[in-house]
Amino acid sequence: MLAIYLSTPEVENDRRALNTFHGIRRARKEGRVMGLVPDYLTSVKRDAFYSWPYAYFGKNEDPRRKGEKPDLVAKTIVPDVPLGSHTASLGLTFYTGNQFPESYKNGAFIGQHGSWNRSSFVGYQVAYVPFKNGKASGSYQRFLTGFIADEAKGDVYGRPVGVLQIADGSLLVADDVSGVVWRVACNKK
Repeated sequence: MLAIYLSTPEVENDRRALNTFHGIRRARKEGRVMGLVPDYLTSVKRDAFYSWPYAYFGKNEDPRRKGEKPDLVAKTIVPDVPLGSHTASLGLTFYTGNQFPESYKNGAFIGQHGSWNRSSFVGYQVAYVPFKNGKASGSYQRFLTGFIADEAKGDVYGRPVGVLQIADGSLLVADDVSGVVWRVACNKK
């Protein structure tokens, strides 16, 4: 599991975590349940337990660790926003600029590097999660797509990773497959 922590712009000392299980959970060798264990965005609370390695996405006990820590499984919190399984959600930035419409203000942009071990591609995009009063106020939305060239052949144009807002309010998106940094701006016409 990989966790990335960042403060929300609206609430001082409020922390958010972006957790990606990055394919490390094999979701039961037999049956290969690929939709299990989503990456997620959640608030970070003092003394809270977030599941790993004894449970996943709330109080769902990992069958491989069954009975090991029932006290921790019982107090596991449910994350705020699921982001899909195997999306490799790695980049996180909160938007404070004025380049995009007001509805994007204070929301989270997430670079989803994409799956490598699925029969169909997931991720390969920059997702957006709206925030209001320092809390996620909806599910994730597709923001920047088009990185999949030919899924049947396994070809991609790129895999977005890092997302950064720059001074003019546009976003930079690092792509570690094509070796390109994309600049995303709003055409206000």
